[in-house]
Amino acid sequence: MSFSHLSTLRLSTFPSPALTMSRLNGAAEVNAAVLSSEGTKERIKKMFDKVDLSVSSYDTAWVAMVPSPNSPKDPFFPECVNWLLCNQLHDGSWGPPNLQPLFTKDALLSTLACILALKQWNVGEEQINKGLHFIESNVASATDEEQQSPVGFNILFPAMIESAMNLKMNLPLGAPTLDALFHRRDFELKRGYASNSEGWRTLLAYISEGFGKSQDWDLVMKYQRKNGSLFNSPATTASAFAHLKNADCLKYLRSLLEKFGNAVPTVYPLDKYARLSMAASLENLGIDRHFREEIRSVLDETYRSWLQGDEDILSDAATCAMAFRLLRVNGYDVSAEDRLFNSLGGYMKDIDDALELFRASETIIHPDESVLEKQHHWTSHFLKQELSNTLIRGHNLNKHIGLEVDDALKLPRYAILGRLSTRTAIKYYNTDSTRILKSYYRCLNIGNEDFLKLAVDDFNNCQSIHREELNHLTRWVEEYRLDKLNFARQKQAYCYFSAAATLFPPELSDARISWAKNGVLTTVVDDFFDVGGSEEELINLIQLVEKWDVNVSVDCCSENVEIIFSALKNTINEIGASAFTRQGRSVTSHVIEIWLDLIKSMFKEAQWLKNKSVPTMEEYMENAYVSFALGPIVLPALYLVGPKLSEEAVGSSEFDHLYRLMSTAGRLLNDIQGFKVDNIPPFSFYKSNNIPSKIVNSELLATLQRESAEGKLNAVSLAMIHGNGVTEEEAIDEMKNVIVSKRRELLRLVLLEKGSVVPRACKDLFWNMSKVLHLFYAKHDGFTAHDMMKTVNAVMEEPILLSEL
Repeated sequence: MSFSHLSTLRLSTFPSPALTMSRLNGAAEVNAAVLSSEGTKERIKKMFDKVDLSVSSYDTAWVAMVPSPNSPKDPFFPECVNWLLCNQLHDGSWGPPNLQPLFTKDALLSTLACILALKQWNVGEEQINKGLHFIESNVASATDEEQQSPVGFNILFPAMIESAMNLKMNLPLGAPTLDALFHRRDFELKRGYASNSEGWRTLLAYISEGFGKSQDWDLVMKYQRKNGSLFNSPATTASAFAHLKNADCLKYLRSLLEKFGNAVPTVYPLDKYARLSMAASLENLGIDRHFREEIRSVLDETYRSWLQGDEDILSDAATCAMAFRLLRVNGYDVSAEDRLFNSLGGYMKDIDDALELFRASETIIHPDESVLEKQHHWTSHFLKQELSNTLIRGHNLNKHIGLEVDDALKLPRYAILGRLSTRTAIKYYNTDSTRILKSYYRCLNIGNEDFLKLAVDDFNNCQSIHREELNHLTRWVEEYRLDKLNFARQKQAYCYFSAAATLFPPELSDARISWAKNGVLTTVVDDFFDVGGSEEELINLIQLVEKWDVNVSVDCCSENVEIIFSALKNTINEIGASAFTRQGRSVTSHVIEIWLDLIKSMFKEAQWLKNKSVPTMEEYMENAYVSFALGPIVLPALYLVGPKLSEEAVGSSEFDHLYRLMSTAGRLLNDIQGFKVDNIPPFSFYKSNNIPSKIVNSELLATLQRESAEGKLNAVSLAMIHGNGVTEEEAIDEMKNVIVSKRRELLRLVLLEKGSVVPRACKDLFWNMSKVLHLFYAKHDGFTAHDMMKTVNAVMEEPILLSEL
């Protein structure tokens, strides 16, 4: 059985005059869409130059509380005090205007901090009273579990209440409310101290402003960064400076006010995270090709920072994970070592960060990456737990996070195709990308409507081109009478889908059509060798391909052979002509050779079946990776994706290894799935054909499953036959281990830049096909035929409506 048994599709031809005319007729519409997107692209490009952060009332209040070293009764930063006086909202709170009701905890925390700052300097009595009224009206939210809670809220808010009491402020809070708040704080402190984890100690240091003089400030200062801050947090740093008068803390605070004016953000700097998020979003949304120069600049800078051990990357879980993943998948040589674990400090409560770490753990390419293996295990466990928690379904910052986590766990990145991933990313993209640390903040570089608009336009534009190509390719099937071959399966949609879903940019039209047409032809030929052709016809087809320049009306022994060979020859010649314009040399003979290898391998399998032969596992796999029929689909398309592919590269061990890894993993996926218990030959088959008894176990054979009704052997059955007692479960488990090993090795070769002679754009096709195979064979995830049709329609037929997102 070949790959085509999984997805047999028919596809059309290289640009015919009709196709060319159709494209010209649609050019005006396409050009208008392109022009409308240029402004969007320019705005996005400019965003790489500036990270736009919102300011925080909470952090500004803590900076305002810092006393002057020369006059403790005066503020060190009076401009921050003035900002507080001028920026109270109409309802008496401080914080971002028009904040969602579920962010009331943030408003309570920020408002109380601002009240304390004004009270400390005995200014703003009117503002203080309005603020107290707001707290009185909304304090019930402080114990509401449905509220989005700032980091450390259960400790910080009660601590500030105690500070207000010490200032003799008359807080409008009843005893039951106070008891509930203090009980929550004490419970959380007790639980945290009991854990005695580094993560807990890190959290306590991060919210040091909530402990005042009781904090061990010398211990806290071990977290000070090179920029003078503690955790890049203005509030924590301001509190540390107020107690220790550390010069580097002061330098950091002054730099903030120089940049932001009279108020400060809740985290700074955020530049590396924001730019990496932009690169990741553009990639996820399928529009990164429009910003290659900008993204490359970000990744080059990130790589330098990674090698230097930059704390802005390595000290933050999400930034570290995102940097690692983006660098690795873009060919940079990075090692996980212990960096990703250390960045967590063993403390993880953020779903978004855990999801980023999970995605990073999916990029295992070496056999000894135990750090990533462990990370994958516990982030999977954490996310599954959170998914079962009703709170994730009502996530206040991202309404799609539950679905996003569910998709990530069900379909790993090695089994999700480009267009499917893009459509999902567009659906889940959050233009209001609000984040919350100790205070609400928003970075305009992270959630942006321009990203979404461009992605939707780009997706729909590509989709319209894909539909046009599929229509013409379907007509090609009819033109070459492939639909008249009654023995052959007809599944053009799947064949073209596998091309369009991975090679989606408009400029890759010829590569898509080559991929899809050869998918159709491998399906036809596979069915021909399995059930449709006589031995005479099979030999005749092989001879025709070997001779090539033949008279089909004379040299073909049957109409079926004539149909197949004519379509095959036409396609190969078209590919050769198209490739010549890109490569500057003829590659037709290589494409013929690829096809000849395939049909000879299929003939060998047919002979095994006819002669009732049972090959060794080594003999089987050496033939089966070719007969799986990925060669004609993937290899000719390599000449059509852009880069020059030299004869040296094609003849290299690297090229052969990429092909073998992809095909071997695919063949084993197929054989596991195709293993059918109903199709086992009886024990007498092996006995009558003199198969040595030492390699045949009659009890095993009684439970053997077979790949298809024709009785063809596959890797699972052979492993059981030759395995001296190997059970079905053991054989399948071993196959799965081999698949994982081959898949990871394939990804390593694809990502490898040093010493590679095959261009990255070409290597990506091997990985793309691997993803197609893993998606199509994902039966264990309930990916039924109905699911597949929905998937095909989502890519090919259903445009995305921006108004419905």
